[in-house]
Formats: sequence, C-alpha cells, structure tokens
Amino acid sequence: MAVGARGAPDRSESFGEGVLGLLLDRAHELPPHLVAPLVAEAVARLGARDAQIMLQDYGQQNLVPLPGTGAGTGGPQPIDGSDAGRCFLESRPVEVPAPGGVRVHLPLLDGGDQVGVLSVTLDGTGRDEHRILRRIAGLTADMMQTKNGYTDLFFRTRRSEPMSVAAEIQWSLLPPLSMVMPRVAVAGVLEPAYAVAGDSFDYALNGDVLHLAMIDAMGHGLDAATMATVAIGAYRHARRISIELSEIYLFMDRAIAEQFDPDHFVTAQMMRLDTDTGRLQWVNAGHPAPMLVRAHRVVRRLESPTTLPVGFGGDQPQVSAVTLEPGDRVLCFTDGLIEEHANGQEQFGEEQLIDWVNRLEEADHGIRTVAARELSHTLKRARGETTSDDATLVLFEWRG
Repeated sequence: MAVGARGAPDRSESFGEGVLGLLLDRAHELPPHLVAPLVAEAVARLGARDAQIMLQDYGQQNLVPLPGTGAGTGGPQPIDGSDAGRCFLESRPVEVPAPGGVRVHLPLLDGGDQVGVLSVTLDGTGRDEHRILRRIAGLTADMMQTKNGYTDLFFRTRRSEPMSVAAEIQWSLLPPLSMVMPRVAVAGVLEPAYAVAGDSFDYALNGDVLHLAMIDAMGHGLDAATMATVAIGAYRHARRISIELSEIYLFMDRAIAEQFDPDHFVTAQMMRLDTDTGRLQWVNAGHPAPMLVRAHRVVRRLESPTTLPVGFGGDQPQVSAVTLEPGDRVLCFTDGLIEEHANGQEQFGEEQLIDWVNRLEEADHGIRTVAARELSHTLKRARGETTSDDATLVLFEWRG
C-alpha cells in the first residue's frame, strides 16, 4: 500500500478509479437518454472510440443500437453470425481487428441476466484496458437495469415491429429472461414475442430455494392477458407469504375463480428447487409434463398426478418430487409448443420436441439465454415458422 509523507495511506484517485467514478458520480441523477453518451465519455478516457450499446430485440434475432449522441453509429446486427452476437451468446469479451486498431465487444451482465453488448474500438488492448472495460460494462448494465423502471427508451429500442396491448402487458409481468447463479441457472422464451397474450412465467431465488411458475391463460387477446396478470400476481403474493406449494395452487385457484366467469381457467405449473440438495418439487395443473435432461439427453418426462386447471376449484394437489443430479436440466413448456400444426400436417408433438432437444443438447451450450433461444428458434423453424398459439418454454439447470 502506498503511504504519504507521514505514513498515512495514499488515498489519491487512481486513473481507473477516476474513469469508474465518472459513471458512479453521475449515475444517480442521469436521465436515461444520456446513459450512452456518458459511457462514451468514460471509455474515451481509455482512448476508446465509436462506443456503442446494443440491446437484444424482443424477437431475440438482432442486437439493436441504443440511441444517444456519441454512442456510435450503425444499424442492428444479427445475433447469429456477428462478432457482437458471438459476445452476447457466449457471455464473454470478443476482440476482432478493426481499421486503426481492435474492436472489443463486452457482455452487459447484471445479476446473471444479459442486457446486451458494449462495443468500443481501441488502438490496442492490454490487461489494464480489459479490466477497466469489464467494470465499465458491469456499471453500464446496472445503470440500464435501474433506469429501465422509469423510461420507455429501452423498450422502444428493443422493438423491431408493433406490439399488441396484450403482449405489452405480458412483457411487463416478466422477470429477466435469464438468470445465472453459482448453483442454478434459468432461461425462458415467449412466442410470438409481439403478440403473446395468455402465456407467462415467473421465478425468484430466495436464499437456497428457486421458485418457478409457468402459466397459460385460456383464450387470446386482452382477456387472456388480464387473466394471466391475476394468476401471476396471485402466485407472487402466495410465494412471498411463504405458504406450501400445494397451497399456492389453492390461492391462485381462488383468485381466478373470484375474478372471472366459471368457464375461465389457467393451466399452471409451480416448482420449488432446493439449490443446496437438488430436491425438486412440483405441482401440475394441466400442463404437459416437464422433461428431465441429463448428460445432454432427455431421459424422462416428469410425470405426476395432475389437478384441475386454476379457476376450476380443484382439490389440494399432490406434490411430486425428484432429486436432481448436478448438471441436470429441466424443460417446462406450454402446449402451444407441441400442438402447433405446420401447414395442415399433424401436430408437432412431444417426440419431435425430444428429438430436437437431444440434437441441440449435444452442442453443450450454456443455458444463459442461448439454450432456450436456440431451442425456441429451432422449434419454430421446424414448425414451418408457424405460431398460431402462445408457445412458452423455460429451461433451468441445477449446477450442484
């Protein structure tokens, strides 16, 4: 530790502290539309230029530049096949030669979620530049997540086509599409991204317990979105007052029955995973059985007694349980994923789903958005690009 003339520690500001301090000192009162210019100003102190923040669009096809003076230029870049896309998919910095230097792409990570990519150009890079850029990217992700709650800027940037009112409601309900922690990882996808209505999912990591739910409200449009909102709200409330899994079902059932006509219902699946032991418990209220993926193969369906959909007044359900092994993945999905008819042919079906899961698992990709994203896009292509009903999947992994 450096000391002053009288032996006191040297607390003068270092170069790196000054760069990060520029972001930290201004962040709390920074308007959202000035995030990109501030980041550009910070990286310029490193000699970086052409700074650009790119966000994943709702369809998970492209990285779209965030508007902002000094934040670089250029249009959307495809996630598949671009250097920035490779950074996003692999969640690691990517460097490529650029005119007059090197283009560096850094993942914007926040709490395990992937916000997008920060790209800058430098004359050259060394250990110090890498360290400071990684920290700038982390602070940038934190700023964007914090300010996302009171601006439409990031929502608008991520849209590549008009969104229905029902989809607007559903996206506002969702937690981050991915979460990666030391013991557990989660990734989910909603289709069709701009017109989804009744499907939704939710999760929370409370201590050593991962809570997860997936729902499918009957119908389409605003009625389905409204019902999904009540179902997710009831689930969160019940989860937060720490009642048992079977009682969560009863709580959700009463909420739907009290607010909607007797013929209205929501299929649902609620789960709890002990991330310390790998013990998984679940209740199935009308959903297809989840699939257990072990060693890159679907080894079984997690069959269980099913109870009536939420809203039909079913009895207190039986809770099923299984103990996972480290590295196990569980795939949950709504019926829209397997009941789709491609060009008037037979239903897509679970067997085709299993076949595609096995093929994609052989690539041994990480779960952070990639696994769910690749699976979702591959299945959509296999269905002839047809999605007439909501189709949702959630994939989670117990890391042990």
